[in-house]
Amino acid sequence: MQPILLAVNGTLMRGLELNNNLLRAGATFVREAMTEPAYRLWSIGDRHPAMIKVREGGVAIALEVWAVPPDGIAQILWQEPPGLCVGKVQLSDGAVVLGVLGEPFLCEGQREITAWQGWRSYCSSLTINQHS
Repeated sequence: MQPILLAVNGTLMRGLELNNNLLRAGATFVREAMTEPAYRLWSIGDRHPAMIKVREGGVAIALEVWAVPPDGIAQILWQEPPGLCVGKVQLSDGAVVLGVLGEPFLCEGQREITAWQGWRSYCSSLTINQHS
């Protein structure tokens, strides 16, 4: 069976906390990418991000695309934090892939981090601020 392309924008990315969930499911890294400029991003307690597609005020968000064996998709998703789900994500090159998104309720009362255009950028800013 053909692998399924999955866009990830947080702790599933290479070198981050939950990346082993992808590796254990047999996923392989394909490429770094950007979404079309139609998404917003929130930090959920500074533990992981949640990305939501919006009609207005969105930006391009940095993410990674992984090839996942079909039977590995469910395994990965069951290990994701509550409130994260899968939906279609439009990439800047026009491709549409499955991706990890946040349910709107999850973002309520959380810090919006859209201006950083990605989880890695936001996390880097936390490290810099902690050393300032």
